[in-house]
Amino acid sequence: MPLRLSAADSGFERAFAEYTAKGRETAADVTGVVADIIADVRVRGDAAVVEYTQKFDRLDVSGGLQIAPDLIAAAREACEPAQIDALEFAAARIRAFHERQLPEGFSFTDAEGVRLGARWTAVSAAGIYVPGGTAAYPSSVLMNAVPANVAGVSRIVMVVPTPDGKVNPLVLAAAELSGVSEIYRIGGAQAVGALAYGTETILPVDKITGPGNAYVAEAKRQVFGTVGIDMIAGPSEILVVADAENDPDWIAADLLSQAEHDASSQSVLITDSGALADAVADAAERILGQLQRSDIARRSWDTHGAIILVRSLDDSVPLVDRIAPEHLELAVAAPDALAEKVTHAGAIFLGRHTPEAIGDYVAGPNHVLPTARSARFSSGLGVTDFMKRTTLVSCDAASLARIGPAAVTLAGAEGLDAHALSLSVRLDDG
Repeated sequence: MPLRLSAADSGFERAFAEYTAKGRETAADVTGVVADIIADVRVRGDAAVVEYTQKFDRLDVSGGLQIAPDLIAAAREACEPAQIDALEFAAARIRAFHERQLPEGFSFTDAEGVRLGARWTAVSAAGIYVPGGTAAYPSSVLMNAVPANVAGVSRIVMVVPTPDGKVNPLVLAAAELSGVSEIYRIGGAQAVGALAYGTETILPVDKITGPGNAYVAEAKRQVFGTVGIDMIAGPSEILVVADAENDPDWIAADLLSQAEHDASSQSVLITDSGALADAVADAAERILGQLQRSDIARRSWDTHGAIILVRSLDDSVPLVDRIAPEHLELAVAAPDALAEKVTHAGAIFLGRHTPEAIGDYVAGPNHVLPTARSARFSSGLGVTDFMKRTTLVSCDAASLARIGPAAVTLAGAEGLDAHALSLSVRLDDG
């Protein structure tokens, strides 16, 4: 059973603090193993990637790492028409939302006559990591590749493990639909290393995005600096704030929608209704028996789930901000008013008819979101994650004469004579 807490209890603060401090990430230390794999890929390139793919995915890719265009086309043909229609529908909505994120540069001349500005340009190449194996996620392909495409990235490289040679056709169809340039049938830390440093077959990229297991997350951490990364993603999370007017089956299904992702996922209900809390707990027990991934969902719900009773919905706000959830559902009568009070959440789903699952597929905003309380300082994946901003400065003799003396003074104060000289020689010539 999930943890039950009541804000009215004297020991609530301590119990809540212990709950939020409990780590859910894998306990295994994979740092050394990942470092060895990445170092090997840097030295031996394709040969190392081939060996690790044989070892971990039981797949011989010595004949070629890349998935050929004809196989991609065949994969699309193998998909059910209804699935392709749904994929195209989702892609169009995701693209429309992300096109609104495109930033604009600016240029102006200030009072001293200095021309200043900034411009945005896309990274040259992006690497998209897509999980494979126990589950395949074409939606993740769209959420990573479409923003890169909208940003103007000219080369989008996807890596996807295909254990035992099993390829998900819809994943390949999603890649083709969203503008992926190259697809390689590799995964794990070796794939991240190949994207970061390149091999004989795979040219290096500038940024790597996408979720993965503990080895992938650690590999992204280790290559950061050589390339950019989106984030170090942890297990999925959902927090539902619900009032008494909800159908408990709906709320229970919402909570379990994240529990079925991973045994380390976290599902939390905060409510001001004791009757709803009891009804949701009962509904969750019933629904768990109906899920294909019931074992995973059960472990998540029993180990990391929580039902928290508060005196009023306003009392939920500080608790939400302390958890800083990846996904926040506000299943209340006035969701917008409550959302205005929340500071930390990756994505907010407003109202009883907006389950988090709609955001995973077709709503439009990105489903790659900050986890493990990182919503306190970071945002979900977007177009600007595949772009960088360059500032522009232009002085003529007159404007340099106006602002240069102050710079000479500051350079002197810092003891940087060459800095001061590079300014003063121009000022003296003027």
